[in-house]
Amino acid sequence: MRKTGLYLLLLPGVLFLTLFMVIPIVMTIASTFYQEGSFTIQGYLQFLTDAYFLKIMLTTLQVSLVTTIACVLIGFPAAYYISKLGPRKKGILLALAIFPLLTSSVVRSFSWMIILGKKGLLNSSLLAIGLIDKPLEILYTPTAMMIGLIHLFLPLIIITLVGVMENIDPDLLKAAESLGASKLTAFWKVIVPLSVPGLIIGSILVFVGSLTAYTTPALLGGKQRVISTFLYQNAITLNDWHLASVIATIMIVITFVVIYFMNKLATKLNPKG
Repeated sequence: MRKTGLYLLLLPGVLFLTLFMVIPIVMTIASTFYQEGSFTIQGYLQFLTDAYFLKIMLTTLQVSLVTTIACVLIGFPAAYYISKLGPRKKGILLALAIFPLLTSSVVRSFSWMIILGKKGLLNSSLLAIGLIDKPLEILYTPTAMMIGLIHLFLPLIIITLVGVMENIDPDLLKAAESLGASKLTAFWKVIVPLSVPGLIIGSILVFVGSLTAYTTPALLGGKQRVISTFLYQNAITLNDWHLASVIATIMIVITFVVIYFMNKLATKLNPKG
């Protein structure tokens, strides 16, 4: 009886997700295999054999991977430092980390356009102190997209890791050091393995978010195409909804593949769960 009541509590959420997420996704995927009333896989063959399409996909994967790695390298030590602070200081730093999430991605992207442009703050400063002779070409490149995406998703991985790290018993580090491990060895052998769940979840959030982000790549990338902007171009500008559905399906497949391999990596890094 108690289990039946719990299932009934789940029912509204399950119905909502089924109607507004599962069914549309299934219909989108199914539509890619039919064109003009007949079964076809021409859309996938066109996408996977065209050099231009493959370049877009590789650029997207490169941007997403570099963004994820950079967020991990920056966010891991920051999260560890925050997790060791007292409640007051931790609250202040977490609020500062979360603050970018409270600002529209459009506003943040325009801010980076002002900073990274040819006559922007970065180039003007570097020219003024004599480090460069001509403005750097950063804006409207994959590098600009990565910078914007790191700014966009870094808070996610910090928040995720802080939640995991603050629950790690500090006595474990002391025990490792008492057995002869250096602080660095104790950190690598104790903190890192116990942080794997948060690290994997945060990495998935950052990678998938970077893979599917539209506003930041559209504004900072210019004519540089990624999968999300290419999907928008085909659906809205070219009105080719069949190819847009194929691109959306490929994005879904990539997402599930990434999640699968991330889980495998988590199991390998932390076999005991």
